[in-house]
Amino acid sequence: MAFEGLAERLQGTIQKIKGKGKVSEADVKEMMREVRFALIEADVNLKVVKEFVKKVSERAVGQDVMQSLTPGQQVVKIVKDELTELMGGEQSKIEFSTKQPTVIMMVGLQGAGKTTTTGKLASQLRKKNNRKPLLVAADVYRPAAIQQLETIGKQLSLPVFSKGTDISPVEISRQAIEYAKQEHLDTVIIDTAGRLHVDENLMQELKDIRALKEPDEIFLVVDAMTGQDAVNVAQNFNEAIGITGVVLTKLDGDTRGGAALSIRSVTQKPIKFVGMGEKMDALEPFHPERMASRILGMGDMLSLIEKAQSNIDEAKAKEMEEKFRTSSFTFDDFLDQLTQVKQMGPLDEILKMLPGANKIKGLENAKVDESQMGRVEAIIRSMTKQEKTSPEIINANRRKRIARGSGTTIQDVNRLLKQFEDMKKMMKQMSGMNQKGKKKMSMPGLDSLFK
Repeated sequence: MAFEGLAERLQGTIQKIKGKGKVSEADVKEMMREVRFALIEADVNLKVVKEFVKKVSERAVGQDVMQSLTPGQQVVKIVKDELTELMGGEQSKIEFSTKQPTVIMMVGLQGAGKTTTTGKLASQLRKKNNRKPLLVAADVYRPAAIQQLETIGKQLSLPVFSKGTDISPVEISRQAIEYAKQEHLDTVIIDTAGRLHVDENLMQELKDIRALKEPDEIFLVVDAMTGQDAVNVAQNFNEAIGITGVVLTKLDGDTRGGAALSIRSVTQKPIKFVGMGEKMDALEPFHPERMASRILGMGDMLSLIEKAQSNIDEAKAKEMEEKFRTSSFTFDDFLDQLTQVKQMGPLDEILKMLPGANKIKGLENAKVDESQMGRVEAIIRSMTKQEKTSPEIINANRRKRIARGSGTTIQDVNRLLKQFEDMKKMMKQMSGMNQKGKKKMSMPGLDSLFK
């Protein structure tokens, strides 16, 4: 995940000052020295680093901080506030047109993930904003790009406007806007051509497309892995055609995060979305405050809740609750739960969204073994219907058969059966906590271990 190195250094620095009863100017100066190094190491633009350190220093040595009861915590709050401001202050949403259709131009260099991002954005707008998007294949110089967009359209069941490679991108875009009006499609997303570098021909073509109908949004798609180059590209495109926002791709990769911290400050254009993986739903609105919280190890509960809401079926959750209460929870139900949790994304990333997760020893380097979940699934799928419903019938011979069928060991099967039984006991005790006449437990689920 991006920002890991920066997060580690900043968290280490702020921990030193956080608990201090008194904070001197020398303490702040030492902290700012560490912060400066951390930001430069993360490939943040030097001018941006200088401005950030200056702002934090001025606020941190102010009278209100020095004389407060918790100056260390005040300084941490200032760092968080300024980090949030650096990335844009607040979420910047898409400006939809009152006169249909809304036109969004996707621009950028080759290799940044523009075509894939076009599909991801359309999918998100349909799901979250109830829009009816039309994808437009306007990259006539790369037949592969047209084919890719058509494939994405089929995959997502979204319409794609394509006229091959013999018509100019400007004419394709013009016809697409007319088609959208006729078919009552309210959002046109134009996947424009890219180049290996910024050149005059590319910019002129983009200006001509823009002149058809002033786009409501011009999103520049840049690869976060390119660091400061991404900032330079953003500056060039903004000066030439005037972008309205940035989409950063590959922010889940091994990137230092400098582009995300510099782009807003250098171009004065907001980061609108970030790509967090290969899947078509792996595009997230960018929330500066939430990202600042994650960088400083304060968690990101709002994003975690949103992930849960969009991936976990509420009706199923209520049904599961009832099954726990009546002790009728089966291995099939367990498999359902496992599938829904996996849809939320990599478990190690989910864990890092929890507040205070940075204080859990070893979690910063923790990599949840996803293959372990695969083994659990294989074991459950190797059980008969009766065994899933009544695990108590699984004797030694059945355990051997299940282990053989799932490619695991008898020990793996035994471990899962015990964990499942413990979980059912704990849930049963928790559901009985509020019943009249029952003894209130200090820590539900642990009493059974001492019986």
